Amino acid sequence: MISVSWLKKRQPYWTRLETLLAIVKEHGLPALGRDELRELGLLYRQTATDLSAVRGDSSSVQQSRYLNQLLGRTHNIIYSGQKKTLTGIVQFFWNEYPIIFRQYLGYTLTAAGIFALGALAGLFVTLSNPDFMREFLGPHMVSTIEKHEMWTHSVVAAAPQTSSFIMTNNMTVSFLTFAGGITGGLWTLFQLFFNGMMIGVIGVACGLNDMSVKLWSFVAPHGVLELPAIFIAGGAGLRLAQALLFPGTLSRRDSLAVGGNEAVRLLVGVIPMLIIAGMIEGFFSPSSVPAAFKFGLAAVLFILFVAYVVRGGRAPGSEKVDIGIRAFKTAS
Repeated sequence: MISVSWLKKRQPYWTRLETLLAIVKEHGLPALGRDELRELGLLYRQTATDLSAVRGDSSSVQQSRYLNQLLGRTHNIIYSGQKKTLTGIVQFFWNEYPIIFRQYLGYTLTAAGIFALGALAGLFVTLSNPDFMREFLGPHMVSTIEKHEMWTHSVVAAAPQTSSFIMTNNMTVSFLTFAGGITGGLWTLFQLFFNGMMIGVIGVACGLNDMSVKLWSFVAPHGVLELPAIFIAGGAGLRLAQALLFPGTLSRRDSLAVGGNEAVRLLVGVIPMLIIAGMIEGFFSPSSVPAAFKFGLAAVLFILFVAYVVRGGRAPGSEKVDIGIRAFKTAS
């Protein structure tokens, strides 16, 4: 049972959160300084923990309702307080998203690791049993490879339509990989492993038929963006799965709200990547341009991508914009 002394002890923190919300309501989020933004995030987390405790006491219905409303107001300010203008979107991708990417890099690397395991599995299974590639890829695709032909030869003829289809398909795969987090991450893990295995099997199939240069010169220009996008989507799915399976001190519902918002912010960064990758895959990758130029473009795009996620968002004061993530970190 919640004691009166506990309520009196916690009340000043709720009052302080009310004060910060009032400032934001009157003057906007930029009115808060860096320390106040961190305080807002810490108070949100503490209040969520308090709500979990209050909900366990049937006699504290009024306090539970009050804290639930307080958390709802704070959540709306953190995630919905800024109008989505074109300038705001550009600033998000230019200043905020690299910070978000680095914040959750561990999830993305884990997703990349699962993909790599699938690729290695496909490679070793196919090397040990070449007939596996016919079962996995289908006889038509294997027959095309054995004729030293790329199955993409018809893409250039219908480049505009194909490019649109590729973009849509890649986004669908990425979003499904992310949404798989709601299955506890099982579908996310399957998607990552299966797509990795596909790359491994195709790589061996093309290698055994002297098609490696054709394959990788086709994959490289768009793959340097498309594959990281899949890894990021997988990382977002794993973050969602973590929120579902390991809520910590939060209720599972609150944990999903927090983890879901963080995962979505990580996921949205793949949209421009997949648009660019789709255009390259539809128009440039299957073209007759020499392989050296294709690999060169891939190298340039990869360097630009790494520079963006490593150095982006490091301007003075840029740490202030990432409240959507920092709001849920425990200050020590």
